[in-house]
Amino acid sequence: MPFVRITIADPDIAPDTQAALAADITGLLEKDLFKEPEVTVVHLNLVPADRWFVGATRPAQATGAHLEVSITLGTNTSQEKAAFIEHAYDVLNTHLGTLPGAAYVALYELDGEGYGYNGVTQLARRRMDPTEKD
Repeated sequence: MPFVRITIADPDIAPDTQAALAADITGLLEKDLFKEPEVTVVHLNLVPADRWFVGATRPAQATGAHLEVSITLGTNTSQEKAAFIEHAYDVLNTHLGTLPGAAYVALYELDGEGYGYNGVTQLARRRMDPTEKD
């Protein structure tokens, strides 16, 4: 049940590019981290480029991006997380073009007692159905 927030320093990204980015990140979460696409939420946060700074300066001819994904703690190995981070950066670069020298991908691992969806924690879901993936 990942929640994805992608902040992009370009408020004018074409709708088809936005949809492709959401689809590709959702697909990567399924492929690399074994997350279920039907409960994956992607939120695009498009901000003006003049509000994006790297090293206290505005990047020239580069689109700033920061991808954050919330997942449940302990559901993935270090290798799976590293693969996702590498592949997600490639997806950002493919859809957004040149990225500035600092474009981050962050996986936030949240405890199953304090993370859930539709009113049920991940821990409670596991107790109800031990085979359920997050």
